[in-house]
Amino acid sequence: MSKIKIAIVGVGNCVSSLIQGIHYYRDKNPENAIGLMHYEINGYKPGDIEVVAAFDVDKRKVGLDVHEAIFEKPNCTTIFYPELPQSGVTVRMGNILDGVADHMKDYPDNQTFILSSESEPTAAEIIKVLKESGAQILTNYLPVGSEEAARFYANCALEAGVAFINNIPVFIASDPAWAKRFEDKNIPIIGDDIKSQMGATITHRILTDLFKKRGVKLERTYQLNTGGNTDFLNMLEQKRLATKKKSKTEAVQAVAARRLNDENIHVGPSDYVPWQKDNKVCFIRMEGKLFGDVPMNLEMRLSVEDSPNSAGVAIDAIRCAKLALDRGIGGILEAPSAYFCKHPARQFTDDDAFTMTEDFINEG
Repeated sequence: MSKIKIAIVGVGNCVSSLIQGIHYYRDKNPENAIGLMHYEINGYKPGDIEVVAAFDVDKRKVGLDVHEAIFEKPNCTTIFYPELPQSGVTVRMGNILDGVADHMKDYPDNQTFILSSESEPTAAEIIKVLKESGAQILTNYLPVGSEEAARFYANCALEAGVAFINNIPVFIASDPAWAKRFEDKNIPIIGDDIKSQMGATITHRILTDLFKKRGVKLERTYQLNTGGNTDFLNMLEQKRLATKKKSKTEAVQAVAARRLNDENIHVGPSDYVPWQKDNKVCFIRMEGKLFGDVPMNLEMRLSVEDSPNSAGVAIDAIRCAKLALDRGIGGILEAPSAYFCKHPARQFTDDDAFTMTEDFINEG
């Protein structure tokens, strides 16, 4: 099979896990390839993904080979494949816009960004890099709340003619105006806001769907999350959280038997605990009534390494985007978006989204 050439915006923890995973699974026997939803998707294996361009704004990463940059601070995720060869791809300076929260400068350098002094590229310069690198897909890993920056790069993808995967909770694929722009140009888009492999949202959704299927009335629920990576530090700025909270809350509401009133549901990041690093701890509580109006409650604690959890889904989303390119399909990829993302244009149950995605993979 040909290579799947991707460009990356934001060389953080999630990209570190993704790139390590590409190489980790490259020589794995399919029977021993633990942790993948699909080892192969229509002939494409994880090792067929190749990073051909990367953008960041941290001076510790800009100018480095991308395989070196993923191990630089403030990245703190688990290193499970340390012996990466040189990629030959240098991390370029990106356009900052609203990609860095103002409060980040108040924390130690090993926890936050140190902005590069290099001049920011124009949209025309980024589009040129995308075209000259041969990138087929642009993957967005900007921090939560990067509304202006996410749209800037989505527009670059449109102008460069490359597919776009929006891993963050800025509403692009789920915005009808943006979706139409991708449809009009016949360019695939997957989004919005990646749903981790075995994370807080997917677990909360499955439990909510279980309440519905088993006839239990869900009356109140919360999901509280703590972590110590840059993502959680960034989200301490409440004004950056509006779309994140909406994305996570709607993901749960969409599978409930009845929508809960706002005062009876709380879903979202809760606090930054530096020593947790890339470990994310989630607390879920669900209160309801079962047979005879008898009350019940469920409490659960989930502890996961946040970034590998994301990469396990991203590696499939990338390959689905490539299938769409191969087949000449543009616009929103509804099935992959519903299965891989928290805030797709249309919500489906995870069972339905899984079946739809399998059909999408196998249809050609």
